Amino acid sequence: MKKTLFIILIVLGLIQFIRPTLNVSTVVSSNDINRRYPVPDSVLKLLKRSCYDCHSNNTVYPWYDRVQPVAWWLQYHVNHGKRGLNFSEFLTYTPKRKVHKLQSISDLIKSDDMPLSSYLWIHTYAKLNDGDKSLITHWADSLREVIAPDTLAQAGK
Repeated sequence: MKKTLFIILIVLGLIQFIRPTLNVSTVVSSNDINRRYPVPDSVLKLLKRSCYDCHSNNTVYPWYDRVQPVAWWLQYHVNHGKRGLNFSEFLTYTPKRKVHKLQSISDLIKSDDMPLSSYLWIHTYAKLNDGDKSLITHWADSLREVIAPDTLAQAGK
């Protein structure tokens, strides 16, 4: 028993040196949604507070990200979130995909599926109230209408 515990402690100690690459960017990407589409300050503030940790190229990490294997778990979630939607790379999406992502934002916010409840356990400040949800969904729906003509024109080609 003591030998097993000792081995577990050694392994836990050693894995502390195997760190994932942090999702931290010092510059705003040239493909950031703000580069082409208007994001009102009130909406941007909400997106940064409740969405950007998993859906941008700049995560604000909590203190416990320095503990393995927690950091690996966090990085998995960040990578998964960015594959689904990345505001920092939004301009790389096709118009059709942009419209789809904006519709998903609206749907997921309205159904309380985003932010994830597991994220809100610790990041209680990220919880969106009804007014916050309304601001984000109205913005996403309005932007979708701006982009939709591009999508329709491209579909006609």
